[in-house]
Amino acid sequence: MTTDLKGRHALVTGGGTGIGLAIAQMLAANGAQVTITGRRSGVLEEAAAATSGLHPLVMDVAQEESVVQGIADAIAARGPITICVANAGIAEGKSMAKMDMTFWRNMMAINLDGAYVTVRECLSGMLSEGWGRTLFISSIAGLKGLKGAPAYTASKHGMIGLMRGLSEDYLGSDLTFNAICPGYVDTDIVARNTESIAARAGIDTDQARAMMVKTNRHKRLISPVEVAAAAEWMVGPNSGSINGQTLEIAGGQM
Repeated sequence: MTTDLKGRHALVTGGGTGIGLAIAQMLAANGAQVTITGRRSGVLEEAAAATSGLHPLVMDVAQEESVVQGIADAIAARGPITICVANAGIAEGKSMAKMDMTFWRNMMAINLDGAYVTVRECLSGMLSEGWGRTLFISSIAGLKGLKGAPAYTASKHGMIGLMRGLSEDYLGSDLTFNAICPGYVDTDIVARNTESIAARAGIDTDQARAMMVKTNRHKRLISPVEVAAAAEWMVGPNSGSINGQTLEIAGGQM
């Protein structure tokens, strides 16, 4: 099966590293022009220099004005966005007893509010073109509780609720809305969480990493390329009937 995305403009938030970069590279390899966003210009420019078809855009998903202006600039440069990947996010654990409102609001501002504003600003292009594919990069924590991370769990559940609502709103059109829910993926976020878990639990980093690996049913970390392969299927030919769905990538049944 060939995925021909020539003439498509895609946007991937958090597209400079990890899952976002793997998806952006996949989209570009299939012919799309891909706007990759993030807060660090150097990271974005390095990714764009290494892969033809990637275009860096500094944008902070936690700031509505930044998203509105950034997406307007991307559309002006490369036309309507018809593939939107809401990937930008943070993963931090903290118990309810240790959490304050600042921590809670920051989690929601990036993971949930950021996804909402990003999709909202891309939607007009999909409607004008009569075709669109939106992917929310959620988590297994969007489908089940993650111990020690109630705020993160709530934000990822919220993404799935937003996706399901949108899929119903545009049912019958050629716009689809789906979520990918990975387990622990071998990215910088996992590396940072290794240090955090080790510090909180009083264990070494090897033990902390083993805890995350054990959570994946096949007992290994997931490759970002595996997530990108699932994304390719969900935006590719004959994907119009895949709508309002959550796809778990966790090595087995959750």
